[in-house]
Amino acid sequence: MGVRLVALDLDGTALDPSGSLRPAVERCVARVRERGIRVVITTGRRFRTGRPFAERLGLAGPCVFHHGALVKEVASGETRARHDLPDPTYRAAVAALGRLGPPIVFVDGFPDREDMVTTRHARAHPAHDRYLADNRTAHRLVDDLEAPTDGGALVVALMGEERRLGRLRAELDTQLGDEAVVGIHPSYAGGHLLELLPAGVSKWSALRTLAAEAGIAPPEILAIGDEMNDVEMLRHAGLGVAMGNARPAVKDVADHVTATNAEDGVAVARERFVLQT
Repeated sequence: MGVRLVALDLDGTALDPSGSLRPAVERCVARVRERGIRVVITTGRRFRTGRPFAERLGLAGPCVFHHGALVKEVASGETRARHDLPDPTYRAAVAALGRLGPPIVFVDGFPDREDMVTTRHARAHPAHDRYLADNRTAHRLVDDLEAPTDGGALVVALMGEERRLGRLRAELDTQLGDEAVVGIHPSYAGGHLLELLPAGVSKWSALRTLAAEAGIAPPEILAIGDEMNDVEMLRHAGLGVAMGNARPAVKDVADHVTATNAEDGVAVARERFVLQT
C-alpha cells in the first residue's frame, strides 16, 4: 500500500537542534502535501507552542498534542478530542508530585485562555521558575490544585532533577499501576520534566483514530520520530522511521533510520520513502 498519511514529531525530528524549522524540511513537507498526502504533527508540545510550527508547514487540520491527550484543529483551535485524568488519579498525582515541588497542570485552554495552572511552592526547581517566566501569559497561579480545573487536567507535570524524578516515577508506577502513563524527558528550561497522562493515551492512539476517520489504514501511515513517546507510533505504522539522533531503543523498533535532525533527516526520509514512490 502507498503512503497516504505522514505523522511527524517536532522536537528532535522536524526541528533542528536549535529548535528551528529548517527550509529543507518545509520544502519537503510542501511537496508531500502537493501529492495529496496528509501530514499530521504528533508532538508532546502544547497546542500553544506546537501550532506555530504546524502553520509554518501549511497545516490547518487536526494535529496531535500533549503526547496524544489532545487533538486540535490547527486553523480554528477547535478541540477534536481530549483525554483528561480521572479525578482520583489527578488528586493522587498532585499529592505525590507536590511533595517535591509545585505541579504544573496542563489544561485545554489556549487560544481562549491560559493552558497551565500551578501554585506557589517553596521547593520549586529553578527550571520551574524559568518556565513560568517564559510563559507569563500562559499560566495561572491558584491557591489549591486539589480539584481539577478548567473542566479537567490533560497532564500533570513536575520539573526537577532526573534522579529524583526517576524515584518518583517508580513510586507512581507502584501507586497508580495502570491508571496513568508516566514519562520523563529533558526540559529546555533545564533539568527534566516528569509528565503524567491518562492511561491509554499515546501519540499512536490519537493518530490511529484520526487516520481511521479519514479512511486511512495503519499500513498507509509513515511515522517519523526520535523519542520514547514515538516508539508505539513507529512500531505500528506501516513504515516507522527513526531519526539518526534518536535514542537506541527508538531505532531498535524502527523499520529504517534516517539522518539526524541537524542533517535534515526528515527531508531525507521523505525523499526516499514518499517522493520517489
